[in-house]
Amino acid sequence: MDVFASTDGQESDGHEQVVFCQDKQTGLRAIIAIYSTALGPALGGTRFYPYASEAEALRDVLELSRGMAYKNALAGLDHGGGKAVIWGDPERIKSEPLLRAYGRFVDSLHGRYYTACDVGTYVADMDVIARETRYVTGRSVEHGGAGDSSVLTAWGVFQGMRAAAEHVWGSPTLAGRRVGVAGLGKVGKHLTAHLLDDGASVVATDVDERALEWARRTYPQVDLVTDTEALITSDIDVYAPCALGGALNDATVPALRARVVVGAANNQLAHPGIEKLLADRGILYAPDYVVNAGGVIQVADEIEGFNFERAKLRATRIYDTTRDILRLADAEGVPPAIAADRLAERRMAEVGRLRTIYLG
Repeated sequence: MDVFASTDGQESDGHEQVVFCQDKQTGLRAIIAIYSTALGPALGGTRFYPYASEAEALRDVLELSRGMAYKNALAGLDHGGGKAVIWGDPERIKSEPLLRAYGRFVDSLHGRYYTACDVGTYVADMDVIARETRYVTGRSVEHGGAGDSSVLTAWGVFQGMRAAAEHVWGSPTLAGRRVGVAGLGKVGKHLTAHLLDDGASVVATDVDERALEWARRTYPQVDLVTDTEALITSDIDVYAPCALGGALNDATVPALRARVVVGAANNQLAHPGIEKLLADRGILYAPDYVVNAGGVIQVADEIEGFNFERAKLRATRIYDTTRDILRLADAEGVPPAIAADRLAERRMAEVGRLRTIYLG
């Protein structure tokens, strides 16, 4: 890995630690980023993705790590924020030796970072990584874990959407609303089910034909469109980005017809300033790291000894957190993304300060 070339000109953005990991024999090239341990050990998933360059991989892991710190803070967890990326195509290079080599690097941090699933990694992968380190969560039920976290991620997004609906339309329900879901992956599928159960109509898209075929077979009442552009320009009340980040950008926001944006994707805002563009257009944006915290709530609960009902109750509180943020945003005259950041930063500062108290 050309570490010095990739970090030249990069902003670490206040990160505590960035670790570059390489094992030539297995082909492992990974980066672990720890943004903050003010609230406790960093917690965040491992993304396995074929980045175009090392610089792109580094940029992504730094953004994701910072986002996890804010997400964990607002979820009320005693965890800081961290993230990891494995650079490569998981369809080609993922193997047991590579994952176990990565687990050794995670273990070398001695509990400063707990990993879990993300794009390109799954519960079975966490089981393999756990053979080399105990600092891993999101494992299978058979191996003492909680299983797939997408269930509670979708539940939390649905709760955030209910809070946004109440804020805009006066009632915490999506009944009678048309919701556009971009991405029918692990989370998008569960979210679609919640929306239909609540009485919403759903229009959806996905780049994977297999996901579209699943929708045709499972929910024939869902309208499918060719791509995201067709989705955002259709007659929808709510837009739910549930794939990769950057969905809200200078091209999509001006074209967006929805009144509300609430989705599962991480880092939905392509760059700073997009939140103001949304506000100027009268579009209510519920910050992604607030509403998609159900998954990290589950994996954090697994560290304690998983109890599904306890974790679901915690994820249900995303409704209250989202509602409070939207009210604060109105009171302070700022976009919800700014209000959420302020609340997260306040908790990290206030609770983090307690770690400076030494009682002998």
